[in-house]
Amino acid sequence: MKKALLLALLALALVPCAAAAQQKDAGGCTDHPLFTRMPGYWIHHCSAKQFDAKTMPVADGTASIEGRTWEGTYYPQATNKDKPSEIQILRNFENAVAKLGGTILATSKSRRTFKIAKDGQEFWVELRTGFTGKYDLTIVEKAAMSQDVVANAEVFSNDLTSTGHAAVYGIYFDTGKSDLKPESAQAIGEIAKLLAADAKLKVYVVGHTDNVGTLESNMRLSQERAEAVAQALVKTHGIAAARLKSFGAGPYSPVASNDTDAGRAKNRRVELVKQ
Repeated sequence: MKKALLLALLALALVPCAAAAQQKDAGGCTDHPLFTRMPGYWIHHCSAKQFDAKTMPVADGTASIEGRTWEGTYYPQATNKDKPSEIQILRNFENAVAKLGGTILATSKSRRTFKIAKDGQEFWVELRTGFTGKYDLTIVEKAAMSQDVVANAEVFSNDLTSTGHAAVYGIYFDTGKSDLKPESAQAIGEIAKLLAADAKLKVYVVGHTDNVGTLESNMRLSQERAEAVAQALVKTHGIAAARLKSFGAGPYSPVASNDTDAGRAKNRRVELVKQ
């Protein structure tokens, strides 16, 4: 009787120890709404940004995707004795993405890139797995940045006077394309205001890119984007075409390092250069 009582008390004493071994999610971390987690896992760390750029593998290289970002690293609980293999984690996410109507853009032994269109939004997902059972998720809800710093004709004028050139941010294109997005209207309007205020002013409209992709494609893309801005000024705002000349500088004149997403974002720009 005493032995049974002792064993029962010992079993009760072990329950808190087992519970204590369960790791809790890092402070402020929860699963992204797109996916549940693998059973028996906890979030080691996470981060979320309202707007950022992430480079993800695709079939023919890499793609830089901008928008709202979420990142999380998941570890199996120490009490999870039957840890899933890398292929098991990959297959779970492949099946989940397929149910959401998504597609696989790139595959390797331990990584996948997915694209999902859901409720009018486009999500890019990179999954990275490890032999220890951990996995990392990067999710970008693709979107144009909500412009906080407003392009200003007066600032452009001051820059042209002091340095001979002015960087114009707030002009948007889809990745690899030269069609102006509607969000560019405000910045284009400020350039028109600058030109309307000084009828003698003539400018080069210069397109710049980051160094992602081939030199030839970036040179062509920067030229086409510069021409799109010039055409918008002529057709929408009535600026004389003779006052504008388009030029594509490609990646030849960076203002920041192309080694980071933030630097590449700064290098993708349009500049006005006084003729």
